[in-house]
Amino acid sequence: MARGDTQRTWVPGADGSGFGIEHLPYGVVRAPGTSPQPAARIGDRALLLAPLAQAGLLDTPGSDAGALRRALQAPTLNPLLELGRPTWSGLRARLTELIAAGNSEVADAGLADEALVPLAEAEELMPIEVGDYVDFYSSIEHASSVGRLVRPDDEPLFPNWRHHPVGYHGRAANLVLSGTPVRRPVGQIGPETPGAQPDFGPEPRLDFELELGFVSGPGPDGGGPVPTDAAAEHIFGFLLVNDWSARSIQAWEYRPLGPFLGKAFATSIAAWITPLEALEPFRVPGRAQDPAPLAYLRNDHRWALDLDLEVALAPAESGDGETISRTNARDLYWSAAQQLAHVTHAGARVRAGDLFASGTISGSDPGTQGCLLELTHAGQEPLRLGAEERTFLEDGDEVILRGAGAPGEGRPAIALADVRGRIDPPNVPDTPL
Repeated sequence: MARGDTQRTWVPGADGSGFGIEHLPYGVVRAPGTSPQPAARIGDRALLLAPLAQAGLLDTPGSDAGALRRALQAPTLNPLLELGRPTWSGLRARLTELIAAGNSEVADAGLADEALVPLAEAEELMPIEVGDYVDFYSSIEHASSVGRLVRPDDEPLFPNWRHHPVGYHGRAANLVLSGTPVRRPVGQIGPETPGAQPDFGPEPRLDFELELGFVSGPGPDGGGPVPTDAAAEHIFGFLLVNDWSARSIQAWEYRPLGPFLGKAFATSIAAWITPLEALEPFRVPGRAQDPAPLAYLRNDHRWALDLDLEVALAPAESGDGETISRTNARDLYWSAAQQLAHVTHAGARVRAGDLFASGTISGSDPGTQGCLLELTHAGQEPLRLGAEERTFLEDGDEVILRGAGAPGEGRPAIALADVRGRIDPPNVPDTPL
């Protein structure tokens, strides 16, 4: 195939959809009459992998066909992630062959209908069982903007920020699939007057956070660090993440130990994980870092991702809503490779299915901020949404995160799977605590 040509597939409607043969993100679905199982998305269909494996269509030289068949019968992607980079690459290459225009192997095996299921007829499920979840703070524009908002008389960045990726260990149990309603949290709200008693009630400043996450495969045998130049061996793929934030609860609790309940009530993730290999055409050099990071964080590989991102906000009953922010992931200060290196050099182990998120992705221009805290200047500059205004999220609001890699020389466009979440009213105790 000549460079710049778009691959073609025999799957109707997939070419040019953003979920074409060059993409093939992985997820888990329940098709009618079947159990949850891994699938690859092609256009508006889910390609079930277990029937293909059972028919021997996914066997490749040098692969452990038995291990792959067992992995593709599991209700999550975790067993596939355990098999590592050579298996992921072999599987992706074989799937690309099977669905390429002119290939009739799936049809010849009588599986064209059984294995290819319209998404409208399938239930999308959580793609992975997450053991550990880390959320970083990797956008210097976001960190600086928030620093100026909450510490107007101090330097916006703490001295450590430019020396290593800052993050916190989140609650994996509160990860939810895109489309799952998010209930407004209830908790302690700090007093307006210093020294007064805090209040207890629904979070008044509920916010979204536009983030890009990556899912890991297994770490090094026996544990140990993952050098930045080995990160590609351990990163399976990327997906959009909304790490919802209760700003008032967080502001009261975060000193001195950082985020806790203000970040523990829900984190929404996409149903489909884009393989790292599909993002190869969108990998670009990262931004300059000053000062130069310590040796274990240095990286000459192209780990920035040229992906356009946007946020839409839809008040209740208003459809797909209005785009309120547009930005790009390429300007993140700390890369996925540096995040993984930093975590593992301190002794943390990496397991297949762990999730690492970027933190809020913001730009420096108006309308490029990845959360309402920045977009409304902490509620001081409301957003106009038709006839309505928003400073923070109200019950019934729906937030939609979208992402895409734009077409260019040698690269067709791809679309990241959306992340959606609607805010439900809080559960308020009958008796104040």
